[in-house]
Amino acid sequence: MSDHESASPPERPGHAHAPAPPESQPPGEAVPVPIDRENPLRELVKIAAPSVATMSSYTVMQFVDKLMVSRIGPEPVYVAAQSNGGILAWTMMTFCVGVAGVVSSFVSQNLGAGRPERGSAYAWTSMWIGLGYWMAVMMPAVFLVPRLFAWMHADAPDLIAYETQYAQIVIAGGVFTLMAKGMHNYFFGLHRPGIVMLAVVGANLLNIFITMVLVFGHEGFPIAGETERLDPGLLWLAGGVTQAAAWTAGVLGIEPMGIRGAALGTVFANLMEWLIPMAVFLGPGMARKYATRIPWRPSRLCLKDLFRVGWPAGLMFVNELICWFMLMVWLVPAGGRARAAAMGLDEETVRQAGVVANTAGWITLQWMHLAFMPTVGISIATQAMVGKAIGAGRQDIAAARTWLCAKIAVGYMGLCALAFVLFRSELTAVFINEGTDPAVAEEMVRLGGWLLIGAAVFQVFDALAIITSAALRGAGDTVWPGIVTVVLSWTLIVGVGYGLIVVAPGLGAIGPWIGASLYISVLGVVLVWRFVGGRWKTLSLVRKDPETDPEPVPEAEILANPGPGPDPTSGMA
Repeated sequence: MSDHESASPPERPGHAHAPAPPESQPPGEAVPVPIDRENPLRELVKIAAPSVATMSSYTVMQFVDKLMVSRIGPEPVYVAAQSNGGILAWTMMTFCVGVAGVVSSFVSQNLGAGRPERGSAYAWTSMWIGLGYWMAVMMPAVFLVPRLFAWMHADAPDLIAYETQYAQIVIAGGVFTLMAKGMHNYFFGLHRPGIVMLAVVGANLLNIFITMVLVFGHEGFPIAGETERLDPGLLWLAGGVTQAAAWTAGVLGIEPMGIRGAALGTVFANLMEWLIPMAVFLGPGMARKYATRIPWRPSRLCLKDLFRVGWPAGLMFVNELICWFMLMVWLVPAGGRARAAAMGLDEETVRQAGVVANTAGWITLQWMHLAFMPTVGISIATQAMVGKAIGAGRQDIAAARTWLCAKIAVGYMGLCALAFVLFRSELTAVFINEGTDPAVAEEMVRLGGWLLIGAAVFQVFDALAIITSAALRGAGDTVWPGIVTVVLSWTLIVGVGYGLIVVAPGLGAIGPWIGASLYISVLGVVLVWRFVGGRWKTLSLVRKDPETDPEPVPEAEILANPGPGPDPTSGMA
């Protein structure tokens, strides 16, 4: 991100007419934004606060969803089913989300060029891409979901049924998610992240209430079982929300939907995430200033731009999601079954061991989200500050800003690691239904505790990987980190994880988790080494002589450095 992107758009009349196509207008003169050298922490907070709030809000939504589905019944299958279905649905969307991530680049570049109205066409085109992708790819995939899950764990029919229900509903409603990402990246590129934060926080609050209504119906959330887990103030608040949700369900005649209700709540939340920024986008103020209502038709030129720049980002993002999908849905449960089989247990116990391991893995990952999602928000500020400093020719300031962000991230995630170790049993128990068989609950606490210890080991490395990756991306050094990410993810997450199941089945689910821990630790070390090496100091994405090239976006340079994933300001890690 160059410092041109932070330039405020000049007030220019005449925006009511249709903006010229991207290649017909020469870019205006960008207005540099001064770097805050006196108070770098203030600069960091100003950029990062809305993004951290957005990421934290997503984490709260995921936490609440898992907490609710864990209270559907005493069986541990519900958390695993909701998580497996959710990651499959998200993996299906990631390529298109990656393409939508570059909308921010086009919008911000045109903003810096003094022609912010040209970004509106990219926002519209991104939504058309999302609609087409949903119709051509996601809807046909709905019918393949049960076959995929049956292939992964044919011995768990209940798990297959529940995770299929969740995934099919979320995939079918994914059109709202895809179009919302285009809108979110438009406002991030326009340097108005507060609108995205408002949409996400509002959607998450709606998700909590609607999910409670749909999952438990008129019977209401079983708040009586939480009296020993919540302090009196939270218990009173939760009780009030529970009564309101049960009353609403009773008036509407809604019966408990279980896991299907959780999926529908997610779809409604995603709809709101799209509608709020869309309403602002089409509002009279935006229409006058940025001509947002005019370029609504699909643009061949914008379509070409977005795909040429966005497809590498989408492809690399899909790769990493596939590896984590294989870890959580296939390898971790397979490790649990392998350990039970090596102990000579009966077939039903072996099957149950896979479900328990799957659930414990997702509980651990949920707590990990509380550590890395706010750090991703800090990384957005890292990328912005590094890009602006390099655009000003101040690589020394770029390095200083990176290490400032790294210290904050390492400190925060280090505290999270300490909490994972000290409170591992309590953290795991939060998601265990009080009616769960005591032996099963004990095994979940044991396994979850070990997985949390493994997560604690790589928290500091994860912080360094997230921050240095963002810094390198801000400088334009993204191809090499992207290749390393692909190689390490398949070698360590999948290769080492599967290998430990075969050669050391007694490790159980801990074996694949060791592979994932190695991946994050090695990636963190490698990316720090790349950053310290300093090659990024020789790179620049800033156009040197815009008069000789009328294209508003330096496409050739961006294509040469496509990045390992979608723009981090898309709201997804």
